[in-house]
Amino acid sequence: MTADTDRARSELQRELAYEDTLSCVQCGYCLPACPTYAAFGKETHSPRGRIHLVRLAAEGKMNDWTLLAEAMDLCLGCRACETACPSGVRYGRILESARTAIAARRRPGAFARAGRKLAFRGLFPHKRLLNSLAGTLWVYQKSGLEKAAESLRLTRLLPASLAAFAEVLPRQTSPAARARRPKTFQPRGERRFRVAFFTGCVMDAMFERVNRLSMELLALAGCEVVSVPGETCCGALHAHAGERGDAKRLAMRNIEAFERLEASGIDYVVHNAGGCGAMLAEYPRLFDDEPLWRERARRFADQCADISVVLAQLELPFKRDPDRWVTVTYQPSCHMTHVQKVTAPPLDLLRSIPGVRLADMEDRDQCCGSAGIYNIVHHEESMSILDAKMRSVRATGAAVVVTTNPGCLLQMRLGIRRAGLAERMRAVHLVELLAEACGLTR
Repeated sequence: MTADTDRARSELQRELAYEDTLSCVQCGYCLPACPTYAAFGKETHSPRGRIHLVRLAAEGKMNDWTLLAEAMDLCLGCRACETACPSGVRYGRILESARTAIAARRRPGAFARAGRKLAFRGLFPHKRLLNSLAGTLWVYQKSGLEKAAESLRLTRLLPASLAAFAEVLPRQTSPAARARRPKTFQPRGERRFRVAFFTGCVMDAMFERVNRLSMELLALAGCEVVSVPGETCCGALHAHAGERGDAKRLAMRNIEAFERLEASGIDYVVHNAGGCGAMLAEYPRLFDDEPLWRERARRFADQCADISVVLAQLELPFKRDPDRWVTVTYQPSCHMTHVQKVTAPPLDLLRSIPGVRLADMEDRDQCCGSAGIYNIVHHEESMSILDAKMRSVRATGAAVVVTTNPGCLLQMRLGIRRAGLAERMRAVHLVELLAEACGLTR
């Protein structure tokens, strides 16, 4: 083996997080935790199978990466295998490195390249454009065009994945109401914390109501809530798609935006989307080779907290109704559970609501199949995973399914429709249920 070959092999192994693959002892503890292994029954769609393929590629024993690409594409990235693993394998690093390496070697057609560029660089980082699209959707919903499209079954002309989600999109906030949203929410009573609220990109465009209710709840519980000029998309979708460079650039913009607030005193950077929160928490690993930026990313990540973590430390003024009882079940965000390691606060908050009976769901921590845009680009596979999840949801007898992530929320709404449960069950974000219990309905 020549020196050039050695260098090339060493570079490939670094690119594919080879050292992390060596921690996997192929024991199989990850298999029961993996939704794609349960759904498809193939070793190549299990965590240890995927790790083995990455190891073979890194060792130069796999020249055709077709099988590796398929295995990584069909991974949900839920990271449940990390929680199950007794050896502490950092599967997230392996997955992200493999997707980045695969993306660098793909030669997509002009249409596919244009689509990725439009989505990752032209859409998600630009909040004004996203909000304009949300305003267009508000007109569509408010004008009667939506009802007309449904009655004429025009949505069936869309691809199956888009047609399914067109039926469960949230009601949009009017452009005028968006413009009137305060930049700062003052605390009710004594100030307990001063927090910066991370609004996100899709979250603030499509789920503006949840963001507004989040800020109102924080203020109701004693927080001064400030917005952050210059914040942008968290970069999660970019990182998951192998666009690591774009993810780094977005991370740097967010870190700089929040650093400008440090001098004024911030106790927390609060977020309310499990996937976004996981990305913010893992900003430091984007800068493994840049010590100064890694330290800045670490300081930022240390300030970040899911809204449930903050609210669980405070006291919400619930409205008590002795005649109101509702059975609720909780579908946690995978990235909250397995990346942020936030499990107790949402459950504690649900148990604190007067009139709520919490019904535990079998296999609660199994992914619902949403996984960013997985349910669009791999729709059939996602629906197979969702249908299995809905059998557990149905068994709880709950009237309300509570989630903590926008993708999970849409997925569960779709699952309720697919299971024929729309007449007796609804899906809401945790913030929405807490707001209802505090009288903050709108």
